[in-house]
Amino acid sequence: MTVDRTVVISGTSSGIGLEAAVAAARAGWRTVATMRDTSRDADLREAARKEGVADLVEVRRMDVTDPGSVQACIAGVVADHGRLDAVVNNAGAGHVGTLEQESVEDVRAVMEVNFFGVLHVTHAALPHLRSSGGRVVTVTSVGGVVGQPFNEAYCAAKFAVEGFMESLHPVAAGVGVTVTVVEPGAVASEFVSNAGVDQDALLARAGVYAPALKAYLERTVRSFAGAQSPRDAAATVLEALTADAPPLRLQTSDGARDFVGAKLADLDGGTVTRLTSGWVS
Repeated sequence: MTVDRTVVISGTSSGIGLEAAVAAARAGWRTVATMRDTSRDADLREAARKEGVADLVEVRRMDVTDPGSVQACIAGVVADHGRLDAVVNNAGAGHVGTLEQESVEDVRAVMEVNFFGVLHVTHAALPHLRSSGGRVVTVTSVGGVVGQPFNEAYCAAKFAVEGFMESLHPVAAGVGVTVTVVEPGAVASEFVSNAGVDQDALLARAGVYAPALKAYLERTVRSFAGAQSPRDAAATVLEALTADAPPLRLQTSDGARDFVGAKLADLDGGTVTRLTSGWVS
């Protein structure tokens, strides 16, 4: 099989990134699956082997918070394969906390991974995507549209990504590059554990916020009990890669569409704040 499309996907050791890498390879893309720690590639390689696409999945190291690592990875892909047709910004990290109980540096660290990491990859890729008429696909979250209690830093980063990509969309289109954001809701993946949430420790130091935090955590556990699978969410990423004319925004489930739709029709913020206030009481 002749392979003439190359995609770089970040954050592929688990979850949506892993499934998106395998799905892209199944669709015939040469898939450069990147991760910060390549010793965590076993699950990806096994999934690719089971799907019969191991020869199309190539693992490379890329730390999205390190511009040098990103530049080296993207340059290496283009040098080795001669082109770059798409990037999928998937790497990210969850975070639970509220401002009074954490430092500005804690918030800055969340922004580094979830916002500036996306910028590093997109900045490095754009010259090559202009040459190929390629695509930037960024996995954000419904939390990039709807602010959620105890997710202030995480939602701020995802809001920033959404605003950046929405603003970039017409500019990139003018030079032949398509920009799409993919907005999952609750997804059953390692992302939840990667948020580093120790519920007991959080509650022990929550002080006056403890009742609200307890209610929020209980509600979150219930919501993830019915979460979408990473494979299903990754199907929307593949849609963004392969559709003739993908829109700016794609949600990965009916629940995500309903949630995002409520915000986009909420001119004064009352609908959303009434909804999310119920999560903490």
